[in-house]
Amino acid sequence: MNKKKSKHLELLRNENDSLLAFLKAKFPMFHKSNFFFRDLQYGIRSFLEKKDITVGYTEADDLAKIIAEDLETKGIFIKVNNHGWTLNHPEFVTVEPGDPF
Repeated sequence: MNKKKSKHLELLRNENDSLLAFLKAKFPMFHKSNFFFRDLQYGIRSFLEKKDITVGYTEADDLAKIIAEDLETKGIFIKVNNHGWTLNHPEFVTVEPGDPF
């Protein structure tokens, strides 16, 4: 892993809670919902772009794989298949249904 990618990975790991909050704001992400690899990949790219850091597709793919493994280790992501997970994050519980009608 090159120095630049290591720096980006360290930033993502240090701001893990901010990353999750950003992903929740950008994607339909709530406790026990499915979350997909491509959403994580593009979410990481957008998160870094908000910090004026531009990463390419390949680097975002590599970073997403590592962050996904970290989240699996923490029990936040439960792997469903190679393309997605179930989110196990009680802080993201939906209290009210989205559409009351």
